[in-house]
Amino acid sequence: MLPFFTNPYPDELLYSTIARYHFYSGNLDCKDTLEELFGSRSVISSVEIGSYFSVLAEQLGPQYSAESLLSNHTIYPYYASFLSKQRQQEILQDVLEDGQSLYTRLGIVAGSVCRKDGLYYCVECSKADNAQYGEPYIHREHQLQGINYCPHHEVQLRQYSIKSDSRIAYVRFEIRHMNLSPIYESDPYKELAIEIAKEAYRLLQLPLHELSREAVSSKYRSLLRKRNLITASNYARQKELYQAIASYFPPGFLQQYESELNEVDEYNWLKVLTRNSKRHVHPLRHLFLLHFLQQNIADFTHLKTDQGAFGAGPFPCLNKAASHYRQLVIQDVDVTRDFKTKKLIGTFTCSCEFIYARKQATDMFKIGRVKVFGEVWQQKLHELSNEDLSIRVMARELGVDSKTIKRYLTGNVELKQEESLDSVALKLMQYQQELLNGIKQFPDLSRTALRKKFKKQYMYLYRHDKAWLDETLPVIQRKQKPTTSVDWSKRDQQYMQQINLLHQQLLQEEKPVRITVSKIGKRLRILANLERHLDKLPKTKQLLNEITESIQEFQFRRCYKVIDDLLDNNVPVLLWQVQRIAAIKKHHFHEMKPQLERYIEMKQEVRNSDRATS
Repeated sequence: MLPFFTNPYPDELLYSTIARYHFYSGNLDCKDTLEELFGSRSVISSVEIGSYFSVLAEQLGPQYSAESLLSNHTIYPYYASFLSKQRQQEILQDVLEDGQSLYTRLGIVAGSVCRKDGLYYCVECSKADNAQYGEPYIHREHQLQGINYCPHHEVQLRQYSIKSDSRIAYVRFEIRHMNLSPIYESDPYKELAIEIAKEAYRLLQLPLHELSREAVSSKYRSLLRKRNLITASNYARQKELYQAIASYFPPGFLQQYESELNEVDEYNWLKVLTRNSKRHVHPLRHLFLLHFLQQNIADFTHLKTDQGAFGAGPFPCLNKAASHYRQLVIQDVDVTRDFKTKKLIGTFTCSCEFIYARKQATDMFKIGRVKVFGEVWQQKLHELSNEDLSIRVMARELGVDSKTIKRYLTGNVELKQEESLDSVALKLMQYQQELLNGIKQFPDLSRTALRKKFKKQYMYLYRHDKAWLDETLPVIQRKQKPTTSVDWSKRDQQYMQQINLLHQQLLQEEKPVRITVSKIGKRLRILANLERHLDKLPKTKQLLNEITESIQEFQFRRCYKVIDDLLDNNVPVLLWQVQRIAAIKKHHFHEMKPQLERYIEMKQEVRNSDRATS
């Protein structure tokens, strides 16, 4: 255990605390500080989070734990609420040990947004810290990706002028190296950016792992459902949601924060956020969606998870003939959408064969429509009919109207209100003759037209002699679909031109995307033809064979782009750095190394040749 330690200030990064410890301990070599804190001289300094927390907590004493350091003095809570429960546990294990997979699990390696280069500070916070503690320190809320304003003083953040040139050295804030003059830069999105910064800070204050990706996704669905943006199948209405988000944020705002939405991209961040996807989405984009949904972190945390359009269940059986009437015995609901009103309809099926439906947001004990009464109900009706009760009493007993009782009552019950068999036969003869006369008078009318013209006759015959009706009515007239011939040669030429143009656009995109038949087909909305009729499009087929990429070819293209960018900025090309930026797995990158080395040599030779010529 250490004899002393520079206790962290409020919201101070652990990195900053260690930097101050190194300064006050009098150590000249950073490796001595690392050995004192971590028991190793080779630990790599990490601004955002860190590693070997188990060793560090033991060295600092019982007042510290790995969880408290992670929760209060790293940026991890910014990401934690949007990780799965399994991933949260894996990261806890990572920080206790060497943290080798930490940033990959967080999604920082592949999913960074508005990456920050160096350390940032708020002018007003630094002045206040210096006055209160005698020194400024590194606030974790100022280092978050995508956050450009201080949530406390609502001023723009400023980059610290000193940078570390060593992987093990720590930078300590000093007031003499800070520019404390006011910032007067114009920002059209200032008000919105400050609101996002405040919500990001509230994320940092949440108890560790109070939220998880599973809970967050369910809460999103609940909020979208209230806006009628969830389908009967429980999916988000992507087109309507995209249009709502695009019109909600000021023009250019999402582009500035590297979050522009591409509607045709099946993996844009909005679609990933609103689907059950395992892909990582940056916390900043979660904050954008929450802002659109008008939710702050505090309200969102206490929001109930989605219970479905009709609640979580179980649901009551509303069969008055059943012994379990009004008891919650139905476990599931089948949700559909009404064709005319577009409102959601829930259908509830009980084990007693009673099936009923009702609309969303209606009383759970109120029936909208009975679809099937079932054997139990009909047996009860039979028993009541033998008790010589009136139709009205039976209807009240079974919870239906009198007409329903009449319709379901068996033939052994004699009712004055019902028509006699002779009366039915006479009416059948009358309506049959009237319909025959109508067919003779209007020989060109279709079945539908005859039904509209002779409604009364049609419905009576349909109920009492459907076989005669089907045999007598005109033959069903089926519309012939017009046949159109496709000029596949012309279409082949059009597709080839469109694909060539799209191919150039894909190659120029800032974030590389793999060029596949599926990607091209979806972007141009011609995927069905490419999948079913590619043999009729020989030029298109040849072009696709030339430009589509295998996984390895796409990996090489990503690496080449990283190498070109480094060379253009006169930065030394290190292969480990290329692997990290291009996000290539180790076993794949090992196979690619020889070709990448040759590519680097070739590019350097070309550059040297160009310089010699000029």
